[in-house]
Order: sequence, then structure tokens, then C-alpha cells
Amino acid sequence: MVVDGGSGDGSATLARLAGATVLHGPANRGWQLQRGVAATSAPWLLLLHGDGRLPADWAAVVQRALGQPQAAWYFDLAVAGGGPPLRLLEAAVALRCRLRQLPYGDQGLLLPRWLLARAGGVRPLPLMEDLDLVQRLKPLAPLRRLGRPLRVDGRRWRRHGTWLGVLRVAWRNGQLRRDWRRGISAEQLAARYYAPR
Repeated sequence: MVVDGGSGDGSATLARLAGATVLHGPANRGWQLQRGVAATSAPWLLLLHGDGRLPADWAAVVQRALGQPQAAWYFDLAVAGGGPPLRLLEAAVALRCRLRQLPYGDQGLLLPRWLLARAGGVRPLPLMEDLDLVQRLKPLAPLRRLGRPLRVDGRRWRRHGTWLGVLRVAWRNGQLRRDWRRGISAEQLAARYYAPR
């Protein structure tokens, strides 16, 4: 199941050619995830962003996790592109996940449907939908590593190119999360996040 938010890169056509059911709606990640979940009846759900690339052995890794239905699972972040700044970013994300159990949406999330329902489902937020969901899941079940990388597109990080650029993006994202915790609406944060730079 693919829910397209108005992309113009041909990804919806490619998904359809690959055999996926494609739904269309607004460019709102929370709404897209909510709509995709509602359109399926599977007992397990693997929530992914459109730019994520699963490892070759993903099916076997997921199959092992299905035997432990009292947990939610996430992949390790792998950002496409070379250079020490991106590797440091991946290491920082891994440390955050290990210490705080806080994976974000670009790491994917595998969980049983009953657990998602118990957490209140995915809220139709245009931004912070991943943090919102993970914070509601944490009191209900452990979040565990699948131990395999999920490769995401690195354009947003690479266009800055330098240590300073990667740190600037990480700082900006941290400020958005801080403002979310302070009660700024997801709509206001999304306007800042998607503003042309």
C-alpha cells in the first residue's frame, strides 16, 4: 500500500507498476500513514517513508521480529552518501535510539496492529507524526532495533556538504522538536520545515 501526497517524481507510477495499490491525498505524512493503515487489514504494519530503501534481507529480518508481537521495531538509519559528517549523524541517531528509545519515521516502524490501535493510531499531523507516535508507544511496549540499515535519501543533508552544514540541519531539526514539546502546532512547524531555503 502506497499513499502518495502529490509527488511529482514518478514514484506513484513506479509503485503501481511494481504491483502496489496507490492512494492519493494531501502532502501530510501523518494523514498519509493514517490512510494507508486504514486501507489495510494486516495484523502487522511496516510504516515507511517514500525515500526509504530496505536492505536486501529485510523480509527475513522482519519475519524474525514477527515472532515477538509485544514490541515495536525500527531499522538503523543509513543516509545515502559518503563522508564523515553523515556517518557521525548516523552514529548520533543510533545513540539516541539506544539511550532514549526514540527512532524517527525515516527509520521505519514495524509493529502489530493491536499495538498501534492501543496507542491511538497515527495522528494526521503534517510534521512530528513520528515523534508523536513513538512517545505514545514507549509506555506500552519496548522499541527494539532490527539491526539492519534503512537507507534514506541524503539530498537534504548533502546539499549543505560540510560538517557545519550537517550540524546546521541537525540543530534546526532539534529546534523544531523543542518547539513541538513546547506546544507549537504541527502546522506551524511544517510551514517552517518546508519553507524554501
